[in-house]
Amino acid sequence: MTHLLTISTNGPGLYEFTDDIKPLAKGDGTLTIFVRHTSCSLLIQENADPEVRSDLQAFFHNLVPPTDDPRMSYLTHTSEGPDDMPAHIKAAMLPVSLTIPVISGRLALGTWQGIYLFEHRHKPHERQVAVAMSLG
Repeated sequence: MTHLLTISTNGPGLYEFTDDIKPLAKGDGTLTIFVRHTSCSLLIQENADPEVRSDLQAFFHNLVPPTDDPRMSYLTHTSEGPDDMPAHIKAAMLPVSLTIPVISGRLALGTWQGIYLFEHRHKPHERQVAVAMSLG
């Protein structure tokens, strides 16, 4: 069984969508999640303290700043804005798919784990995420 979810973003950050995934978990098996874009990522990360999300965003912004930062002057793909090529780099460094075990119809996530779309672009986007449940 495969589903397409749409996640609306309004700029860089981590957008939790765990609650959208939970009803898709059935029986025992694995749930595969795949984002259909090249400038955002997927993460399983802590969902209790919002500082974790803001620190992750700050870290990756510092690691790969926009192309108008002098440290990024070597990049040539700049026609789609200063955040585009850095978004592709971040997406190349981070996962674009996740596999989560499902046990008795429940995601086998830890107590403080949530599923996030990590948006790397500054403009709002409608991101599509494919979700497939494989019974095992």
